[in-house]
Amino acid sequence: MKINIPLPFDIIEPADEFTTMAAVREIGAAVERAGFHSGLVTDHPCPTGRWLDSGGHYAQGPFVMLALLAACTTRLRLQTGILVLPYRNPFGVARDIATLDRFSGGRVTLSVGAGYLKGEYRAMGVNFDARNELMDEYIRALRVSLTGEEFTFEGDGYVAYGNRIQPGPVQSRVPILVGGNARRAIRRAVDLCDGWNPFFTGRSGDDAGVNTQTTRTLPLTGPDDLRAAIDYMREYAQGVGKPVPEVVLGGLNSPGEVLSSQQLLDRASIYREMGVQTGAVSARGRTRAEWCDDVERIGAEVIARLDA
Repeated sequence: MKINIPLPFDIIEPADEFTTMAAVREIGAAVERAGFHSGLVTDHPCPTGRWLDSGGHYAQGPFVMLALLAACTTRLRLQTGILVLPYRNPFGVARDIATLDRFSGGRVTLSVGAGYLKGEYRAMGVNFDARNELMDEYIRALRVSLTGEEFTFEGDGYVAYGNRIQPGPVQSRVPILVGGNARRAIRRAVDLCDGWNPFFTGRSGDDAGVNTQTTRTLPLTGPDDLRAAIDYMREYAQGVGKPVPEVVLGGLNSPGEVLSSQQLLDRASIYREMGVQTGAVSARGRTRAEWCDDVERIGAEVIARLDA
């Protein structure tokens, strides 16, 4: 099993710990040295104060952070975790992906989601009620525009007629994962994407481990829920005659759940048998030094033993 790691650049206090270029260099080096597969950055361009004050989290510009990370690493994959795709014109996103993939040597993985914050949708000027239809359309638009060839595509309020984004990405097909726990997200993964990116919610949280006031995703509380969802994905894929997408689990543990190295190994074994190819493990630390020390521990006690 490959192990990803959410990166701590959304922690803005103390300001000098995680929001400097020195932090990007130190964290990037530690994560790559420890053997993690991908570094993940989240996405909330303009959240409401009410959501933040009730337990929501900050986020830096995802493609900016991944570009900084690319400059400080050589092997680590660069993954959005996740990008709220309906906020942005898909061809602008395609340009950012192609640039980052080209200059990083083909290391981009795009995980996208429909999002759930009405206040942020309002601030971004996008119709919240149309988000699922926009998701499907924008993924199709990304596919045609990331080929490096001339393309034509007509969407909701925009038209590309003989347009071209060059240079294109290094990868012939940039992996696109879809986040979300609902059956619609699972069907979207099968129909349009390369992988499904679910995450445990616990009893009262989202992917950042905050309370239920900050998220509106379908609960996924443990192995039984995940197994049932994977079974549904396999049945649906067989029914439509498509391959089963890769399962990239947002976290081996539920939000706020602290596991020992052995417990993480046991959990990885359970999920691997269920068909999960990749899972994320979060590091802990109030300071950059503590966080990087925990990264080294996970590398030595979990990743190295998974590879053994």
